[in-house]
Amino acid sequence: MILMLMKMSGITALYVALTVFLWKLLKDRRQTFVIKLSLGLIYGMCSVLSTHCAVDYGDMLLNLRDVAPLAAGLFFYPASGIIAGLIGGIERYIAGTYFGVGSYTRIACSVSTCLAGFVAWLMHSKVFEGKKPSPVYALFMGAVMEVFHMYVVFITHRDDMRMAFHVVSLCAGPMIVFAGISLSLMSIILQIRSGEWNNPFKDMTGEKVSVSQRFQRWLFLITTIVIAGNFAFSYIIQTQSASQNGRNSIIETSQSVKSRYLEVSKRLTAEGNEFFEIIDADGDIIAGKHKEGKLSEDVLNALLEKKDAELFEGQFFEEVSLNKVDGIGVDMLLLTYIPYSELYWYRNAQAYEAALADILLFTVIYVLIAFLVKQIVISNIDLINASLDKITNGDLDEVVQVRNSSEFASLSDDINQTVETLKGYIAAAEKRIEQELIFARTIQESSLPRNFQFATLKDNIEIFASMKAAKEVGGDFYDFFFAGPGKLAFVIADVSGKGIPAALFMMRSKTAIRSFAELGKSPAEIIFKTNNTLCDGNDAEMFVTVWIGILDVATGVMKCANAGHEYPLIKHAGGDYELFKDKHSLALAAMENLQAREYEITLVPGDKIFVYTDGIPEAINENIVQYGTDRLLATINSVKDKPFTEVLPAISQDIANFRGKAEQFDDITMLGFELKSLRNH
Repeated sequence: MILMLMKMSGITALYVALTVFLWKLLKDRRQTFVIKLSLGLIYGMCSVLSTHCAVDYGDMLLNLRDVAPLAAGLFFYPASGIIAGLIGGIERYIAGTYFGVGSYTRIACSVSTCLAGFVAWLMHSKVFEGKKPSPVYALFMGAVMEVFHMYVVFITHRDDMRMAFHVVSLCAGPMIVFAGISLSLMSIILQIRSGEWNNPFKDMTGEKVSVSQRFQRWLFLITTIVIAGNFAFSYIIQTQSASQNGRNSIIETSQSVKSRYLEVSKRLTAEGNEFFEIIDADGDIIAGKHKEGKLSEDVLNALLEKKDAELFEGQFFEEVSLNKVDGIGVDMLLLTYIPYSELYWYRNAQAYEAALADILLFTVIYVLIAFLVKQIVISNIDLINASLDKITNGDLDEVVQVRNSSEFASLSDDINQTVETLKGYIAAAEKRIEQELIFARTIQESSLPRNFQFATLKDNIEIFASMKAAKEVGGDFYDFFFAGPGKLAFVIADVSGKGIPAALFMMRSKTAIRSFAELGKSPAEIIFKTNNTLCDGNDAEMFVTVWIGILDVATGVMKCANAGHEYPLIKHAGGDYELFKDKHSLALAAMENLQAREYEITLVPGDKIFVYTDGIPEAINENIVQYGTDRLLATINSVKDKPFTEVLPAISQDIANFRGKAEQFDDITMLGFELKSLRNH
């Protein structure tokens, strides 16, 4: 037994090692005819070698010939499995017919090996759909293939059931177990190496278990219980029948022996399957199976106690038997018996055959029902889920079209109707939101100055500004206002983010800046106080970049501060616009107690300043190329002598031309002003 287990384990290891090696070698290669044929030949030769290198076990030969076509067809290509099965099966028949290698089982072995390749093809294509079988399925397939192998031994030797039972009883266990283990180990190792391994004993319950898995588990459990119950009932009936037949046989044999004894006396011999012994008073066996043997005094006394009693169980020779003791002749005993091995051999053979047939029946029922449920129910559920995934991801034009049964047709109609209703609600909500956003945009635009002339400064200052939001409302803003007698404040800012949140933060920022500026604060003080105001309650962690300039229109001196904003462009009279790289501080609301660096610029009549938000230099086109500051300088210098009422539209048009079909992803805000003359006191 131990030697057999070691040899079968070694063969299993070789099969597993070969499969893993071939998988590693071929996993990234294209599936060509040559590769499929080569694999079929390799596994076909493995099947042939299994026939001629079988493992001795008692007076039988064990092999794993069917593993080869199963491995080729399940883990590689169905065609390879069929080729391997035909090679192994045909060679097995030839070897058994013409060379006497296992001739008794040649038909069963040949049929099972040839069929293994076709079974692998069917399972690979229809059930597993090209995927590797799980370890449980692989174990199941290897074992069931050998069950079929053993069953065919029975059905091809109906006229010699005793020998067929002997063959199956010795070979079935090891071959079934090791065939299943071989394929299961292959599946485990290949799934681990390919990253597909899932612990089959993890997440056995709950929402992670699919309907298919849950159904298969219950189907397996219920079918197993039904078949096991049927087998147990049949086994009990067969046992009772065998026991009754044995009792009747003993009584008939006893009567026959008594009759023949009177006719032929001591020349009586056992005929056929008769089991009896005629024992004299000294314990000598004078006729029967053990003629000329002798019983001990204790055995003889035990038999004497049972004389003319009911049938009883006991062991007087090699094994336990059902016995009957009668008197015969003068001081003679007749022991009639049937060994349990003889009494129950046919029951055992029937039980083996029934068990194998039940397993095959169970397999067919299980696979067929699981396949039908998958095709009729699970696949349709998958189709519906696929459509629902598209719908939940925003594709409300998706229509569920699963109509192969009334239930699925009704479900499809319900889902489609729900989506149509949802689309109606969404359309209404979008219209309402659109109206509200238009209203919000109107409010935001109304908060920005639209009168670009001050009556008292119309001859001294030219101002023009624009703001184009990326969405309905934006986070950019500009402002200009009197910050004291003869002092004009200019502000441009950019709030982080876009849309409604940015617009709300923009209004808060604009109000705070104007409030502190109108109190006569310097740009640095305005930034300091506005920053602390915005930091308070800034749970959304938004921030705003700001450039502030306060111009004394009488002297041309402008005090400025820059909190993380873009560099301004300055054009002195008679020159070009240039980038003025002023000193930055952090953006407002980034941290408390922010200290900004204030600086001064002295303007003379004819000087111009242009400030803007990062929506201009960071605008991108279809090739993901940014507009950039250099292009801005080139564009504004091309229209440098024109009034800002023409300059700003020219820049906007150039940005639009550059962007092409690419979407505007950020707000674009511009503010330009020119000191035309100093104001006299």
